[in-house]
Amino acid sequence: MARRGKAERHTVAPDSKYNNLMIANFINRVMTRGKKTVAARAVYDAFGIIGDKTKKNPVEVFETALRNAGPSIEVRPRRVGGATLQVPVEVPSDRRVALAMRWLIANSRSRGGKTYAEKLAGELMDAAANQGATIKKKEETHKMAEANRAFAHYRW
Repeated sequence: MARRGKAERHTVAPDSKYNNLMIANFINRVMTRGKKTVAARAVYDAFGIIGDKTKKNPVEVFETALRNAGPSIEVRPRRVGGATLQVPVEVPSDRRVALAMRWLIANSRSRGGKTYAEKLAGELMDAAANQGATIKKKEETHKMAEANRAFAHYRW
């Protein structure tokens, strides 16, 4: 069944400390059970740790991590003649950022460390340096797309 009209995009206000939309979006994704101040504190603490350890601007490290973690190509299932093929497609920029954020958060939660801020800082620094679990996930996604390149002509 087709949708009626386009879904309305929710606009997020920039975060209070860095006045950055991307960070505000990230805080919203880190947030669990509606506790935004807890999520914001965790993200800002992680940024503080990044600033102390790398002596770089934490916002730049965060943006580099997002850029490095976002996949440029992924596979989508497509039914062709009774078989489901994994068809490689290019990832739109908004989805690339969403996937990068999702993977960074998931991998930082499963990471070893004392506080969530330390885990998040570690994962962001690893991603900015092109290493760690998030980058591994991105490379896996690219490998899947590369392996299924034969089905690339089935794009929709």
